Amino acid sequence: MGIFKSEKGKQSSLKLYDEQINKLGMPYYDIYVNTTFGKTHLIETGNKNGKPLLVFHGGNSTTSYNLLACRFLLNDFHIYAVDTIGHPGKSDEISLSAKNYDYGKWASEVITQIGYDKINCFGASFGGGILAKLMCVAPQKVEKAVLVVPSGINNAFPISSAKMMIPLIKYFVTKDEKYIKQTALFMSIREDVLDSDTMDTIKDSFDNVKTKVGMPTNVDEKLMQKFKSPALVIASEKDCLFPARKVLPRAKQIIPNCQVRELKNSGHIHVLPQYEKDLVVDFLNS
Repeated sequence: MGIFKSEKGKQSSLKLYDEQINKLGMPYYDIYVNTTFGKTHLIETGNKNGKPLLVFHGGNSTTSYNLLACRFLLNDFHIYAVDTIGHPGKSDEISLSAKNYDYGKWASEVITQIGYDKINCFGASFGGGILAKLMCVAPQKVEKAVLVVPSGINNAFPISSAKMMIPLIKYFVTKDEKYIKQTALFMSIREDVLDSDTMDTIKDSFDNVKTKVGMPTNVDEKLMQKFKSPALVIASEKDCLFPARKVLPRAKQIIPNCQVRELKNSGHIHVLPQYEKDLVVDFLNS
């Protein structure tokens, strides 16, 4: 079963993908690797002389949009930005279960297939959940881990995000784009972080993608205890999906070598302040 609503929708989504990757203004290369779960596409870009960094994007989104949000990583790191299998992008349209550790096993195979025994990893939202699963199933393959507003650590109850369904339903009925912004505001809290690329990506997801609502489930503490490498977990105070008050205490409890940071007055969709960007770069480079 495909992940797009139609072939026309798929082509529209891929057109936006290419437009956004070209906005980076940097050379990039398409890489395809085979895993037992399906063919996987990655964008290789950034600083070829920097430390290698594997980047996982958010759910129902794309790695091209995520790279725009992660521009601050491009000057320092040799980036491998992976299209999550079964999500919008150029990997196979094969959906994995978010309830088990298949995403972690898939990510482990990706690391091997791009030629590394161990690599730094960065994951946001759904991608943070993938990284958390990877840390459980193949801890030896992750040199350092940065998880930003991650799923898979201590997810909020679904009821906390149910209110966003009302404007979303109104959008599907009326196609009035004001309801897209209303839906996005449940996740962003602040209108100033909803730039054109974010709104284009959200609209593309609603219009063209068979949206997945299931996020990677909370990882098992005993499995995570095996991960001894340094980890940095950043969560938002007002995140309706993975609030800092839930995520950060459990992260400190289950991840042996863990630093935590809270983004005050921020929602799930956010813009990292410059000092947090600098912290991430220093953490990965140290």
